[in-house]
Amino acid sequence: MTDDELKQLSKSVGEALKQQGATVTTAESCTGGWVAKAITDIAGSSAWFERGFVTYSNEAKAQMIGVDADTLNQHGAVSEPVVIQMAQGALAAANASYAVSISGIAGPDGGSEQKPVGTVWFGFASRHGETLTRHECFSGDRDAVRRQATVYALKTLWQHFLQKA
Repeated sequence: MTDDELKQLSKSVGEALKQQGATVTTAESCTGGWVAKAITDIAGSSAWFERGFVTYSNEAKAQMIGVDADTLNQHGAVSEPVVIQMAQGALAAANASYAVSISGIAGPDGGSEQKPVGTVWFGFASRHGETLTRHECFSGDRDAVRRQATVYALKTLWQHFLQKA
């Protein structure tokens, strides 16, 4: 996806949030705030973007958005239970309508046989109690994995939460 296409996707997400009178927050690890950047690249985004949490370390995940240390120790940061807690914790901390969380292995190091480079978990939560998780394994270098994760997060938010509203 080109930069212009990413900007258009972010604009569509923002317009849908604005129509709902809703807000979104992000809890990002491997993307380092790229989803928040994509959202805030759109003029007027302060109407629908509450705040973003870049929780790169396990300590940040625990301190900033309440991810349980036992969950991190048992499952690892790149896991379904962790992204659920990240999304729910960000949703509560930001008092937003929706939350998106991302934790993955962008590379070039850090992968394993069970979780190769490119593995990314996504969590989504709404203030209405709906949660959704997704798991993808992207290919390419670090930048490509992070870009694909950013696009995937915005598309999933759009398709599963905003289009149907």
